[in-house]
Amino acid sequence: MEKDAQALKHGCFSAVTDMQDSATLSFGPYTFHRHQRLVSKSGWPVPLGGRALDILAVLLEVPGHFISKATLIERVWPNSVVEDNNLRVHIAALRRALDGQRLILNHPQRGYCFVGPVQATVPTLPAAHNLAARLSPVFGREELVSLLARRLSGQRLLTLTGVAGVGKSTLALVLAERVLPRYRDGVWWLDLTQVQTLGELLASVATVMQFKPTDSLDEVSRQLASHQLLLVLDGADLLLGACRKLVRALRERAPEVSILISSREPLLAPGEWVLRVPALALPSPSACRSVEQAMECAAVQLFVARARASQQDFVLRPQDLAPLRDICRRLDGIPLALELAAAQVDALGIGAVQQQLRSGLQGLTRGRRTAVEHHRSLTAALDWSYARLSLPQCWLFLQLGLFKMAVSLPTLSEMVRGTELEHADLTYLLARLVNTSLLVIEPGLGPRRYRLLNCVRSYALAQLRDPSQVQRLQQGYGDCLDVFSGRPFVLQLVEQAAHAH
Repeated sequence: MEKDAQALKHGCFSAVTDMQDSATLSFGPYTFHRHQRLVSKSGWPVPLGGRALDILAVLLEVPGHFISKATLIERVWPNSVVEDNNLRVHIAALRRALDGQRLILNHPQRGYCFVGPVQATVPTLPAAHNLAARLSPVFGREELVSLLARRLSGQRLLTLTGVAGVGKSTLALVLAERVLPRYRDGVWWLDLTQVQTLGELLASVATVMQFKPTDSLDEVSRQLASHQLLLVLDGADLLLGACRKLVRALRERAPEVSILISSREPLLAPGEWVLRVPALALPSPSACRSVEQAMECAAVQLFVARARASQQDFVLRPQDLAPLRDICRRLDGIPLALELAAAQVDALGIGAVQQQLRSGLQGLTRGRRTAVEHHRSLTAALDWSYARLSLPQCWLFLQLGLFKMAVSLPTLSEMVRGTELEHADLTYLLARLVNTSLLVIEPGLGPRRYRLLNCVRSYALAQLRDPSQVQRLQQGYGDCLDVFSGRPFVLQLVEQAAHAH
């Protein structure tokens, strides 16, 4: 067992080096694509969870050699305390996915061993790309990345949407890294946050691809026609129309070009597959029983990692678990918000950060200096969306901020009775707020119920308490008077916001 562990860590067996350097490992009809973290059978993806893939990757490093249970658990769950039963469950799932073949043997004392001939393929040239190097780990996304990698194998247009700060760009980058070896002509990233027109978009594509400078859609499409690549359009929020035109042209003229988009709302283009990126899982009440249990939660893992980046000797203590769970809940598990809150821990401590968040989001301003401007604070990130709302959308958004719980369309209709929104198409306005990722639909049966996330609600209430925002609203809604009281409806919202918590 000790010899096997040494082989894993130091590559003492020549086979280990071959397996670790390989891009793909084949056994029977199956192929394990190391970088994509994907198993395929005769070219079709095999559905496997992230832990099962981790176990398979470790076993395939030294096929034919037993690896102890302790070593497997250490490699697959490096930051968690888990039972042997967890390992057995995922081994069973792995065996089922491989059609129940006896490819994985078990010995009570020696552990597990992958048996059968394994053929390795070492890539000759690295795939071309312009992806930025990631400087920090990503937490809680492994299962999602694996799902998206499988989806992208048969999908030419995939869009990641979600609320500000939920990690759309980070997820797109991790996914692009994973699928990089699939594309003969590479993976190419375009940051669209500073691009304003279709011509600028096309010029950016030409520049990234090192084509002859052009802003012609026909020329860009012609140049890409013979390429097999993935184009990543990051931050497409303000260029949806231009992106639709580019996507339509590439679908018709460049059949081997796939497109991955991150945006706060989908393109609504033919053939588009949309994923609303979820927030990180929140710690359950039982997670407060021990630090080990809490550290199994992705939101806690991210918070602790960011706190340690600011304070190297930071240690999560049992007395911190309850306030940390409240912080995660107030911030809805949104990665950007958690990072910004964790950056305050070295100066304030977890308890004080919790107290600060009870007053709003004003303290979440200590973002990374390397971040784009609208990611340096949570308020700036939400400003990016709020500033682009129409006046009726803005009014309804602020009205929703007054509700702690989810609200139905009939209740909203009653609330705006007697105002100019009484005759507005509330269904359309709600759909627009959902599409722009400012509003979520509560899961469940019965009529749809709408809710602002906790941190988005805090932002909405802050707008109503800001005199400059109130003045802007009064100017925009100056003619919208409550027919019963004769007072601007926005002033009623301000008065109600003063009492909302």
